[in-house]
Amino acid sequence: MTNDRRRFIEHVLIVTLICGLAATASGQGAPADIGRSSAVEAGTPAAAAAAPGAVEAVADPEAEADPEVGEAEAVEQGREADVAELERRIDVLAEELERLRSGEDERLDVDEARRLGLAPSAAATYAIDRGVSIAGYGEMLLENYADTNQGGSPTGKTTQFDYLRAILYAGYRFSDKFLFNSEIEVEHAKEIFVEFAYVDYQATENFGLRGGMLLVPMGLVNEFHEPTVFMGAERPVTENKIIPSTWRENGGGFYGAFGQVSFRAYVLNGFNGSSFSSGGLRGGRQKGGKAKSTSLAFTGRLDITPTPGVFFGASFYTGDSGQGEIVVDGTEYGIGTAVFDLHGQAQVRGLDLRALFARAGLSDADRLNQALGKTGTSGVGEGLQGAYIQLGYDLLSQVAGAGGVGLTPYVRYEQVDTQARMPAGFERSLSTDNTYFTFGIELKPDPGVVLKVDHAWVSNDADSGINQFNINLGYAF
Repeated sequence: MTNDRRRFIEHVLIVTLICGLAATASGQGAPADIGRSSAVEAGTPAAAAAAPGAVEAVADPEAEADPEVGEAEAVEQGREADVAELERRIDVLAEELERLRSGEDERLDVDEARRLGLAPSAAATYAIDRGVSIAGYGEMLLENYADTNQGGSPTGKTTQFDYLRAILYAGYRFSDKFLFNSEIEVEHAKEIFVEFAYVDYQATENFGLRGGMLLVPMGLVNEFHEPTVFMGAERPVTENKIIPSTWRENGGGFYGAFGQVSFRAYVLNGFNGSSFSSGGLRGGRQKGGKAKSTSLAFTGRLDITPTPGVFFGASFYTGDSGQGEIVVDGTEYGIGTAVFDLHGQAQVRGLDLRALFARAGLSDADRLNQALGKTGTSGVGEGLQGAYIQLGYDLLSQVAGAGGVGLTPYVRYEQVDTQARMPAGFERSLSTDNTYFTFGIELKPDPGVVLKVDHAWVSNDADSGINQFNINLGYAF
């Protein structure tokens, strides 16, 4: 609801309340039809709605009155009934006015939130006119690992029950143009992080500026990571090792949407390349805390939404990761790092189809490995890539009596190789090229509550893949 429309409705309700109060007061010493005339003359829909019934109530007082009761007493009875009904309607209008002022039940839909680069609950502050907004989400995960790996060797891993994260979104709308939004996270029931915290300047309805700690606008999960939004008890591996979700850094830039096209572009502090490993880029995140910023980076995203529930697009990241610390034989190396992805999602009539391909490349990876003292198969890859396709279908989506309950079986096929290409002098590890097949089912008894159960089969050329069974309980509000 726009601000102008909201203010118009508030004004209408206020006028109706005033007219109603005046009618109530006049009922003490004036004919009942005078109070009703005032309400009708106010010209409001609510007042007009109240008037016909009121007129009928006293149009012919004798028709309602006991034949043995005088005309004056009949009129008084009609007046009392009319005043009681008017007071009830005033109470209803007052509640509606308070709801409008508080922003209750005002939320952006999924497509509107996505255009801002946010999951639905994270976008709560965009739906209010002014003041504080509170929202949040959380998830708990049970991981049960197989006793032996793909090759039959003991895994040594035990069942783990983890309250993964409890999140509080806190925002404040200063005016039509300025707002603050943040995500404060408690991970593993003990570690506190800021996931994002930024100020938006909404210059126009279609364009804005943003600065602070920002989510990198890549992939299908990094910005949209509420458990009620992504399928699977765990996030896809590609969006953990290639796009290291949840990935956030300090910076600023712009965002916007025109018609079916939405976009975001930011300048950020870059990765810390000295923390890269053979397992991917995840260790290089600086998470906004005293982030080394000798090397900056640029990231952008473009999405097209041809119809509600369907979108596809691409995103990229590029910048140096050396931060002035990768020095070999007296020469400093920038360690240029580039990541890009192609992604798409379709949610139509119960069908949920998602797909993503991501690839990353590092320049001077041989010098990076030399500076880090890595040899053999432990080196950081010069090229990394991952891809997945996921399909689900809500079995209750076309059932009229389902009452909003969702029951969605899903499958996901994924391949991730963090050493897809190695620099000269280094070898690939057979354990870094993995295939994942996941089958599960998702139950949503309410749109804000989800229970996900799945099993993942993991394989690689080293026969070290470990299968696991997962249960995830999540919520968002």
